[in-house]
Amino acid sequence: MPTLILVRHGRSTANSEGLLAGWTPGVALDERGATQAAALPGRLAELPISEIVTSPLQRCQETIRPLLDARPGLTAHTDDRIGECHYGDWSGRKLAELMDEPMMQVVQAHPSAAQFPGGESMRAMATRAAEAVREWNARVERDHGADAVYLMCSHGDIIKSLVADSLGLHLDLFQRVSVEPCSITAIRYTRLRPFLVRLGDTGDFASLAPREEPPSGDAPVGGDAGAP
Repeated sequence: MPTLILVRHGRSTANSEGLLAGWTPGVALDERGATQAAALPGRLAELPISEIVTSPLQRCQETIRPLLDARPGLTAHTDDRIGECHYGDWSGRKLAELMDEPMMQVVQAHPSAAQFPGGESMRAMATRAAEAVREWNARVERDHGADAVYLMCSHGDIIKSLVADSLGLHLDLFQRVSVEPCSITAIRYTRLRPFLVRLGDTGDFASLAPREEPPSGDAPVGGDAGAP
């Protein structure tokens, strides 16, 4: 079965402003995110990518544009199932404010029971993403062979849930996974089990350096904003 390259979108204006974007329209890459996207073709130059699938949201579309420009033979397929979680009434709000919401404790400790007010459950998000990957695995193998490599550009919580699925982890443990903007995660699927072969690889270790403010024990909903 194919190898899936998961790319989280580059840093967005919502990431740099500390907002939970969700499906809010008009959320673009910021300057750092555009630089990250521009570097993507070089980082992936050795890979024979057979298909590109993307979330419909602007920040993902902008992230893969340089890659598509570098490989004119490829087109992007849009799949809503790998779009961001529908955060409902939380969309567009400051993450710092959301930390005081009682539901945030559930999101952190028991995400399989989390239902965003006016939005989607994390369980439903994870299910639709996993179903999309299974269907694309079959389609890519049929059209390009069992050793094919294809790419999906998606969002932090989606990618974390797919990593948990590949490792056989319960969704309640997926907050232990971290994927930074424009990081690359790779999962090689086989008939019996998936193999996680890369996780959150940015090629940049700056985010591992100590920060002025110690990191919280809580996971950033929607994904970390990466190195400052």
